[in-house]
Amino acid sequence: MSAMASNPGTATSTTPSARRADDASDRPLIWVNGQMLPKSQAAVNVYDHGLLYGDGVFEGIRVYNGKIFKCKQHIDRLYACANKLYLDLEKHVSRDEMVRIQRKCIEANGIKDGYIRLVVTRGVGTLGLNPYLCPEPGVVCIADTITLYKPEMYEKGMRVVLAERPKTPIECLDPRIKSLNYLNNIMAKCEAIHLGQKLGITKPEDLLLEVIMLNTKGQVTEGSGDNIFIIKDGVIYTPPSEAGILEGITRRFVMDTLCPACGVKVVEKHFDMPELLAADEVFLTGSAAEMIAVREVIEHKNLEVTATHTISAGEGPITNTLRSKFRAIVTSDNVPED
Repeated sequence: MSAMASNPGTATSTTPSARRADDASDRPLIWVNGQMLPKSQAAVNVYDHGLLYGDGVFEGIRVYNGKIFKCKQHIDRLYACANKLYLDLEKHVSRDEMVRIQRKCIEANGIKDGYIRLVVTRGVGTLGLNPYLCPEPGVVCIADTITLYKPEMYEKGMRVVLAERPKTPIECLDPRIKSLNYLNNIMAKCEAIHLGQKLGITKPEDLLLEVIMLNTKGQVTEGSGDNIFIIKDGVIYTPPSEAGILEGITRRFVMDTLCPACGVKVVEKHFDMPELLAADEVFLTGSAAEMIAVREVIEHKNLEVTATHTISAGEGPITNTLRSKFRAIVTSDNVPED
């Protein structure tokens, strides 16, 4: 899979007209290496190292009112993560071009409020591990709609599971790199889903879909796809990146914009499960999830429940204030793209 159709540095000059999908079920139109293709035709080469080895990086990005929310921060993180994998992305695709690709996908699919999945792979190589046998990266961009959690969960708060599986240590694979290798997170998420199935949970507001992951020191890190915040005595705390977390864009927006706007103090610090369980409120943040409260934490051992801890009866007052401010911003005419 090559990053661009012919000339990797000038994707738009070689881009064919978007091929029309036969029907609505073949949407969205997806950017794959310089071509806008119907969903059924969007494919990657089986020799791509992104498929063979999870060798690449990605971004999950929100579109609000036609604007790419925090576009610059997402692009900066994408290129920084690529560099940490020794993938010189800027050599092949400029940052401006990567933004243009996203806007093309938004326009082609008529997206006003939705979600972008931007994927960069190492590219086509051999069956061996050597990444330097992949001459150019692959670029895939999907613009679609997304609903991660049911509305009931935002109203009542969600139940989460304390994962037995620890977070991959920074020394092994830094979680700050948003790589295509998400197996650590997926296996932790499986714990929650399998526990929910074993307990026979069917109510949408009670489903077990997210976890809390600890690092090998027993400190709280993050969920399978969301950052974690706790609130105690009016102060918000969140683990620092050194705990082993992805430095989330929504997390940063909460810290840099929402908390100051709402007059709430926020502090980065390490904390363990007893401190989290003693919190007045707990909430999660992520591009797909946005902001969602946690009302209950379930502990288990080999899918046998060992303890259930109630944090709150539902979304707490500070979480509600922050989420209301968030929604006011992203539904306005001034959605920040910087």
